[in-house]
Amino acid sequence: MKTPNKNFLFTLFFLFTMTASVFAQDAKPVASPAATATGKVGGANITVNYSSPAVKGRTIWGELVPYGKAWRAGANKATTFTTDKDIKVEGKTLKAGSYSVFMVPGEKEWQIIFNSETGQGGTKQGGVANFDPANNVLVVNVKPKKSATMNERLVYEITNKGFALKWENLEVPVAIK
Repeated sequence: MKTPNKNFLFTLFFLFTMTASVFAQDAKPVASPAATATGKVGGANITVNYSSPAVKGRTIWGELVPYGKAWRAGANKATTFTTDKDIKVEGKTLKAGSYSVFMVPGEKEWQIIFNSETGQGGTKQGGVANFDPANNVLVVNVKPKKSATMNERLVYEITNKGFALKWENLEVPVAIK
C-alpha cells in the first residue's frame, strides 16, 4: 500500500483551511447580540448580562413588548443580574448572588423581578416569560421616564445610583444603595 506524499497532504490541508475560512465569512450578524454592563454601586460590583435587540422601526412599548405581561428584559436568554455584595434595590434588600431579571412594563409603572433561577431561555412556548414566580426573591416597582435620546439598541447602564434599561424613547431607572 502506498502512503500519500507530504505535498499531497499539505495541499489537502490548505484547501480545507481556505474552504472553512470562506464559509466563516458568510456568517450574518446576530440580530440581538450578547452584551454586558458592569459597574460599581457603593461597594458592590454589579454585572448585567443581556441580549440587545434593535428597534428596527417597530413600536416597542405596548406592542412588541406588551404592557402588563412579564418580559425577559432583553432578547434570547433571560437577562442576568449579579452583585458581589448585599444591596438595597429601591429600599429592599437583595442578597449577593446571580439572578434572572424579568420586568412587567406599564405605561406609568414597571415591576422589576429578581428571580433565583438563572441560565434559562427567556421565553416558554407561546412567548410567555420563562420563570417560576415561586423563585422570585425580590419584586420592586419603578417609574419609567422619557429618555433624553433615542436608543436604537436596548442597553443597560450602571451608575453610582443604580442601573437603567434604555431602549427606544424610554428609560427605566432602578435605584440601588
